[in-house]
Amino acid sequence: MKAFALLSAAELRLLARDPGSLFFMVAFPLMLLILNSGGDREAEIFMPGYIVMILAIGGLSALPATVATYRERKVLRRLAAAPVAPLTLLAAQVGAQLAMGLAGSAIVVGVGVLGYGAGLPDHPALSVLAFLLCALMLYALGFVIAALAPRAKVAELLGLLVLFPMLFLGGAAIPREGLPGELLRIGEHLPLTYAVTALRDGWFGSPGALPLLVLAGITVIGTAVAAVLFRWE
Repeated sequence: MKAFALLSAAELRLLARDPGSLFFMVAFPLMLLILNSGGDREAEIFMPGYIVMILAIGGLSALPATVATYRERKVLRRLAAAPVAPLTLLAAQVGAQLAMGLAGSAIVVGVGVLGYGAGLPDHPALSVLAFLLCALMLYALGFVIAALAPRAKVAELLGLLVLFPMLFLGGAAIPREGLPGELLRIGEHLPLTYAVTALRDGWFGSPGALPLLVLAGITVIGTAVAAVLFRWE
């Protein structure tokens, strides 16, 4: 546990020192909120999607690129001969990503509530559960990308190819209600759509079990696939 905590803190420091991660996981969603929010109702509509965006950028872009870099530079192989297992480093990466996601989400929510008068979630427990399931689902998919990519650059490219269509078709960047019919139907089947739906249900909708079950199912399947395909070197 001590090794996990120390590695998590170290991974978080590295993540916080990366200008790209800071911009896209903190500044960029905040800029979108400020530009698109003209009142409390608008802020409430956008905030769940921007929280999912923060988690998706970390899980589908930053995480697979970092893990693939560690494998490419033989860090994971060297850890296999050290007292700290490689699996601990991967778990620490999840902990760091989750901490950064929490920080970025807290800033977005704080600005929405204090700056625009948006309300807090109507169902706090459901919102917390949706947040955690969304994060774990995205991290599981991120590890699948890292497992499939032979090099760090490929992992980064694959992550972006998966990330951007889901951001726009899944309702994270813009509400899905504004999409044309065909794109709306495509978006219905994307994992990020269920993540946004689950968070919006917790914020101001009627709680439903289906989005949470889908997120949990994708997490289990993604973790299993990543475990089978992942290479330590």
